[in-house]
Amino acid sequence: MSGIIKDLTALKSLREQLKAQEQARKEAEAERLRREQEIRREAELFRRSIGNVAPLPPCDKAPFSTPRPLPIPRQHLADEQAALQESLSDEFNVDTLLDTDEALSFARNGIGRDVLRKLRRGHWVIQGQLDLHGMRRDEAREALAEFLRATAKRGLRCVRVIHGKGLGSVNKEPVLKNKVRSWLVQKEEVIAFCQARAVDGGAGALIVLLKAQG
Repeated sequence: MSGIIKDLTALKSLREQLKAQEQARKEAEAERLRREQEIRREAELFRRSIGNVAPLPPCDKAPFSTPRPLPIPRQHLADEQAALQESLSDEFNVDTLLDTDEALSFARNGIGRDVLRKLRRGHWVIQGQLDLHGMRRDEAREALAEFLRATAKRGLRCVRVIHGKGLGSVNKEPVLKNKVRSWLVQKEEVIAFCQARAVDGGAGALIVLLKAQG
């Protein structure tokens, strides 16, 4: 008898659960229908508020666009200009710019005679040197340009350039010796130079005074 009662109790509980589930399903369905109706009402209200809508007529004007400027290799041009300014010519005639002394000294316009006198006497300490002895002309020209550029960046004032006496060249002529003087005159950072004293290389070298860096 107790077993029958338990079965009836379980059956009643199951019915109540099914009834509750059915009620929840109906309520969810009713909520869904209510939301759909609310959305339709809002859409209808929006259409009434804005009235009839027509697409805009096509425009015959062409879209305006500013043409892009052609790319200019500014850095490349700047590098070429700098190389041109730093290039040294072999055709430059330096003879008229040199002093008439046997050392063929040079001082740029505005540089007093006392500067050359001090330079010949070793007034300035030699801070660096470049040895061009034994180089070919083109090789020596490039080496000198690079040396002067580097020393200017370092702020050096007085340097020595060794060009040799030309004893090993063809016909024993001091070709490189004369070229170095011509190249130095073309560099704006060079304000004066003279033949080195015997103790500093004599006729085989030049002492060069460079512009002070601001």
